[in-house]
Amino acid sequence: MTDRAQAAGAIQSPPRRPAGPLGSGMLAMLTVIVAVWPYTGAVQPGLWSFVVGVTVILVALVGMIARGALGGVRIGIRRVLVLLAQLIVAVLACTAMLAGETARLGMIPTGQTVRLIGVRLTQSFDEIMNGVAPIAASMPMATLLGLAFAVVAILIDQLVAHRLVVLAVLLSSVVGVVPMLVSFGTVNIAWFLMQAVTILLLLRFGARHDPRAARSASSTVATTVGAVAIVAALVLAPVLPVASALPGTGPMLTVSANLRLGDDLRRPEGVEALTLVTSAASAPYLRMATLSRFDGDVWRPDRGDRVPVRAGFGERDWADPIATVTNDVSIRVVGVSSDRLPVPYAPERLTGLEGAWSAVPENRTVLSRTEDAAGSDYTVKVATAAPTLEQIRASTASGAPTPELPDDLPPIIAQLASEVTAGADTDYDRLIALQDWFRTEFSYSLEAPVEEGFDGTGAEAVATFLDKRTGYCIHFAGAFALMTSTLGMPVRIVVGYLPGTATDEKRGDDTVYSVTSDQLHSWPEVHFAGIGWVPFEPTATLGVPTAFAAESSEGGNGDGPDAPQPTIAPSESSSTAPTSSAGPDDDLGADGAAPLQRLNPTPVMLTVLGILVLLALPMLVREVRRTVRMGRARSGDAMAAWQELSDALVDLGLAAPEVQTARVRADALAMTRGVDPAALSPLVRAVEHTSYAETAPDAENLANPLRIVLAQLAASVDPRQRVLARMLPASLFLRRR
Repeated sequence: MTDRAQAAGAIQSPPRRPAGPLGSGMLAMLTVIVAVWPYTGAVQPGLWSFVVGVTVILVALVGMIARGALGGVRIGIRRVLVLLAQLIVAVLACTAMLAGETARLGMIPTGQTVRLIGVRLTQSFDEIMNGVAPIAASMPMATLLGLAFAVVAILIDQLVAHRLVVLAVLLSSVVGVVPMLVSFGTVNIAWFLMQAVTILLLLRFGARHDPRAARSASSTVATTVGAVAIVAALVLAPVLPVASALPGTGPMLTVSANLRLGDDLRRPEGVEALTLVTSAASAPYLRMATLSRFDGDVWRPDRGDRVPVRAGFGERDWADPIATVTNDVSIRVVGVSSDRLPVPYAPERLTGLEGAWSAVPENRTVLSRTEDAAGSDYTVKVATAAPTLEQIRASTASGAPTPELPDDLPPIIAQLASEVTAGADTDYDRLIALQDWFRTEFSYSLEAPVEEGFDGTGAEAVATFLDKRTGYCIHFAGAFALMTSTLGMPVRIVVGYLPGTATDEKRGDDTVYSVTSDQLHSWPEVHFAGIGWVPFEPTATLGVPTAFAAESSEGGNGDGPDAPQPTIAPSESSSTAPTSSAGPDDDLGADGAAPLQRLNPTPVMLTVLGILVLLALPMLVREVRRTVRMGRARSGDAMAAWQELSDALVDLGLAAPEVQTARVRADALAMTRGVDPAALSPLVRAVEHTSYAETAPDAENLANPLRIVLAQLAASVDPRQRVLARMLPASLFLRRR
């Protein structure tokens, strides 16, 4: 056989080295498990995690067993049979775990199974839209995630088995980052690290089982790339000032989606969240959400129909002879990134607001699924009921549903409610007695609930709070609400902000108030027939307690800022005192909307940026190496030019054994790949002179012919191989024997 024939044979890609079914299956299973991990922060672990875990394991096992058993079958048929087996097993497993009561033999789906799955998928989407991370681990969520990860598990298993590792990396990264993008949560550094390790394993697997069987993995290069990736994930991502460098971004109020607001209050310093100007005598409380459903552990958000904000908030809850106070409040959001707008109670009309915002007339809140409150500047026309003391005493706490209480509610809650209110004759007086009791017998503390383990609004936490008699507004509001519920009164919890601090700035004749992030607050409201929702302030040392003036000669009906002031009238002391945030321990969602608080864009940007950098890292390293060699080739370095040519062959899936001489390789490339011999000639001549001549060669620019050769080689392979050569350059991971 001639040298030319031998060269032609050497350039042909050798057969693929088969990947063992055990190795590919285990790696695929690990990849899916790492992708599942971030979802435990978005959905509470429970049935769904069991369903997903079982499904992922079964898909991987079936793939390993089927590929081993069908080893002698033609590769195309084997792939189809393995995929079919995985689909069947995934369907049977998901049916058995999610809808076994409707299936034949408990696992074979029927028409009723399909309808049930459809209903639960619809319910899961509703829970996502109405809830906030972590969403409860319900059957609908288990159905959605179980089916979704069954598909993901099959896809990743197939991609890894077929050595399409770049696509497997992309898919697993996108799936894993979704919870952080959707919930605007913080960067999950631990997941980032695990994903970096998983990506390295996938790249190494793809390199080891690449068509170039004559080469083995280079652990040195792989380790270097891995170290850089991990350093980028652990060190660079948390400190990159991405958001602060972008226009319109900067410090943002970041209330955790599950409203563990005690953590927000314990921050070392607050940032300005918003400013407001009002025509009233004092600044109002601002609300963002209300919670009236209690499940024994947390207070959950109200749900109500939404209408375009331009349609208004519906009719007032009160009528003659209750007086009305009206005023305007202008609000400018400067440091809150949220899908809810802070508004005073009770808003009647909003002006100056841009975007797709919706109003919930039932609780008079404003929210959006697509907009962000940051940067909003709007004016709210407010109308508030101002009953006299006689009018509210004549009314009863009724007219709205009373929260359902669990059967195992600690007896101390109802017992103390009865004792504290025993001397009162009206519902209003009972509530005032409760309010005064909390404000005089309890102390305010951010630390005691954490140190003593009762930081929350659950029934047990409230019972401990009533015993310890110290906590912050989440405890005061939660305890007041539960005790009021035991008295049979309709009550709910409001989450929002205390009035801000008056500044020296004026807008016309009105004072500008500044509201900071540490003025997060919660308070209870009780519904009175013919009057509506009336707020109370039980939190010790904060705000001003609710009180109504007795009827005077000027009382009665009346609209305007000079009418008698109703309910809570905040003072300067309430504005400057350290405030507390309240809400449930687990979730506070929008009334049919997305999560309550969206975090600032920094975590999302860092996560996306880190994923992109991680995926592009091999390409960047290879590009740097190519640039350096091109520079040396330009100055006549023959060996640098030849090494770049050799690595390019490896990247493109073409064999480049070191036993070939430069001339033999050039002849083979010209014959089998259509490379221009005129471009190869100066490269071969320079290499031979450097290798065999006793004198140094004349400096010759080898970069230009090298570029021509590289371009023609790239054009000789299919587009898929060209993309793979760029994104996953095999020369970084392989060394020639």
